[in-house]
Amino acid sequence: MPRFVQFDEFGSREYLKLVHKERPWPGPGQLLVRVMAAGLNLFDCKVYRDERVAGMLGVTLPSGIGHDFSGFVEGIGEGVTKFQVGDAVFGTAPFSSLADFTIVAEDGQVVVKPAPLTFEVAGALATVGRTAMATVASLHLREHDTVLVSAAAGGVGVLAAQLAVRAGAEVIGTASEANHEYLGGLGVIGVEYGDRLVDNVLEVLDDGDRITAVLDNHGPETIDAALELGVPPERINTIAAYGPEARGAATVGGSSGTNEDLVALAQLLVENELVLPLDSIYPIERVAEAYERLEVGHVRGKIVMVTE
Repeated sequence: MPRFVQFDEFGSREYLKLVHKERPWPGPGQLLVRVMAAGLNLFDCKVYRDERVAGMLGVTLPSGIGHDFSGFVEGIGEGVTKFQVGDAVFGTAPFSSLADFTIVAEDGQVVVKPAPLTFEVAGALATVGRTAMATVASLHLREHDTVLVSAAAGGVGVLAAQLAVRAGAEVIGTASEANHEYLGGLGVIGVEYGDRLVDNVLEVLDDGDRITAVLDNHGPETIDAALELGVPPERINTIAAYGPEARGAATVGGSSGTNEDLVALAQLLVENELVLPLDSIYPIERVAEAYERLEVGHVRGKIVMVTE
């Protein structure tokens, strides 16, 4: 029988279990996708750990987990016209992507996978890709900008930093020292995060230069540093702080991204204009171990689970 990652209690990744369920079937306007790979997101951890967060999203027990996927269309429901059986696709299936099969709406967050793009990269792309595209677009970056990107080696940050470079901006990215050389190869100046962030940024700026925009993927500490560096709130976008913690910064996120953004981003990856590094790949049977790696942190790019 098909496998499905499920949790029946909140509080720990250890409650994530691989269970067997009847194969699902697509209803009208739906696709049945045979999942090949699924990317993990930190957001998943908040859901299985915190009943309050899960409740705000309408999640009830028992629940599946995972959002991003890639795979093959194995069945189509009545009225489906955009896809056919055998198509390679990728996208988002909320709280159900860590499974052998998932159901997605034809008009939902799903697009055709370019043949050269691996299933592993495609399976990790949807959430971080939409988010990176939307956040960078929100700041209208140009050649005169010097941009600070926090968590620049993470899934969103590494794509956002590269997109900012493509926009012509000079890019400074916060990351652990182990990732500075890697970021340098992408055209990004790496700096250490932490209590000395403002000093670390000033040390790498040329005389007369200043930070003109900030893409925050980490939290209030980055926003505080940005304000200290003289960046106006309207030139700061955060996906990691909300309400008062955002300090007046914009909060454009992945919900502002589109399927067209995903198609464009996938093509840039195919053409080697961008890269999405894969930190590690785990078989679906090792789901708790994979999320442990994610929660430990200092992940370069994305963690992916595969079904075969």
